[in-house]
Amino acid sequence: MKFTACYTKLEDGGYMGKLLEWPNVITDGEDLKDCRDSLMEAAVEMADIYSEDGMKIPKRSPIVETIDIPINESVLLAS
Repeated sequence: MKFTACYTKLEDGGYMGKLLEWPNVITDGEDLKDCRDSLMEAAVEMADIYSEDGMKIPKRSPIVETIDIPINESVLLAS
């Protein structure tokens, strides 16, 4: 099965990864490869749990887009 993975670089290092179609699958890793590997392992484990509980894996079709949000730049600089 194919899923859409989303990775976010964390401020303290490493990455957080999640599957957009399956929000229950989320993980992290020291680098992008580690995060990707961990995400795939987490998905397989979650699929086993779903199977044992008689649940179906979600087949959602997320809509992904970039939106421009007007945030005052001084707020971003204060972080």
